[in-house]
Formats: sequence, C-alpha cells, structure tokens
Amino acid sequence: MTIKSITLNNDINMPEVGYGVFRVENGPGLEKAVQTAIKIGYRSIDTAAIYENEASVGKGIRMAIEAGLVTREELFVTSKVWNNDLSYDETIAAYEESLEKMGLDYLDLYLIHWPGKNKYMESWKALEALYKEGRVKSIGVSNFQVHHLERLLEEAEVTPVINQIEFHPKLIQSEVRAFCQQHNIQVEAWSPLMNAELLNNETVKGIAEAHNKSAAQVILRWDLQHEVITIPKSMTESRIKENIQLYDFELTEEQMNQLDVLNENHRSGPDPDEFDF
Repeated sequence: MTIKSITLNNDINMPEVGYGVFRVENGPGLEKAVQTAIKIGYRSIDTAAIYENEASVGKGIRMAIEAGLVTREELFVTSKVWNNDLSYDETIAAYEESLEKMGLDYLDLYLIHWPGKNKYMESWKALEALYKEGRVKSIGVSNFQVHHLERLLEEAEVTPVINQIEFHPKLIQSEVRAFCQQHNIQVEAWSPLMNAELLNNETVKGIAEAHNKSAAQVILRWDLQHEVITIPKSMTESRIKENIQLYDFELTEEQMNQLDVLNENHRSGPDPDEFDF
C-alpha cells in the first residue's frame, strides 16, 4: 500500500497518513507494532517525549531498517518537546535526549507540543537553530490557536510547517484551519477518531455502510478530503492495515457536509488556552 504525500512549505514531502503511538506503553508490543506498521506501508511515525515510548518507537524503527523493510531516508519520524523544556537550552537538550532514546541521528519533524502560557517563543528560537544547522529536517507546532500562531509569525524567522491539532467531526476547528491555510501551514490531526468515540455515531455508520467501509475509514477519508494529515493509532494489525486503505473510495460533498455538521466544538483533550501547565 502506497500512502500519498503532501509537500510542506519547506518542499519536504510528508505522508498524509501516519502511525500514532499516543498512550502506548514502552515495550516489545510497541516495537512489534511499529515494525508491523512499516511492513504494511506506513512511512510516518509520530511520538513525543511525554508519551515515554520514544525508546520502543526507535527500536521498532531500527529493527525494521535492519530487516530490510525500509531505509531511514524513506521514513518520516516526528517527536515533540514537552512543556517543562521550553527554554532555549532545555529545548536543545530535549531534542538531543529524544534522539538518544530513539537511537536516531535526526528527526524529520520536531514540534512544540503545547503553546503554554506565552513560553513558546524561546523554544521556537531553539527549533529554528536546530533547523538552520540541519539537525532536524522540519519544525512545527502542536495545539496552537490563531493568537499563538499570530505571535509566533510576528517574531519567527522560519514558518512552522505543521500545526498538529485535535481534529475530528465533533471538533472541526475551522478558524485555525483557515489561518493555517492562509499562511501555508499544514494541519495535522491528532485523535482523529476521538478515542474511538465516533465509531458508533449513526451518521458515520450510515456513510460507512454506503461505501462498504468501516467507520474509522470514513473519518480518516474525511480528514484527507479536508487536506488534513492524519495519524490514527492502533495496536491491532488488522486495524493498522485498515487505517491506510483510504484510496479506493471518496466521500461525496453531501457526505462531507453531513460529517462537518456534527461539529460541537467538543474537545476530548485539553483546551490549549486553559491547559494547566
């Protein structure tokens, strides 16, 4: 299975479907799941320092490379700096620690995980330095609202390639997505299936039945048709495989609208403006 790519604002290509590992424990199970995902066709792997599983993600990647399933250059690996490491020096150290844990020489994408209480500019300057030195291929942000992005763009020398946000039919974040599109910042969805809560939604199930697809595939296809990169998580091989089988059907404009109107501005995760750091 070949996953299509999106060209970021620095001309680097990123797969539009990746493998997420949020809330997955370090250990052999995750190592195997990462290898399985790569074998099935995933080329983008997303982790973060706070997930405390970078070591197993890195080991799974290295084992897949050693097995000849893929080369490092064919992969797109993302991690994120956590909120207690947002000074300049702490951000540099956090990046180096992530590399050490993963056993990799570089990351393809490094993100500021949360904006915090106006602490992110110093961290962004550190990311810019890493990027300019060629130590990371791309830099971006996560969970940034419009006002965070406005301030960042006023002071930044490098425009973020990505804003990774919570995005699903119950939280469509139209204002943030429009701002990102205007400034050539790619949107990426975390929790695209809303922790599986949307899989039993009657509208989603009806559309899935019409296409002979699963509810998860319908939501992930909705992401892609909104030009949003998506990173579903599963530890089950059949679902890992199912989550990238998205290219043999297309939602109609009416079906896209039916999913859009499910929006309730409902977050399953923290509000970036209220998150208590």
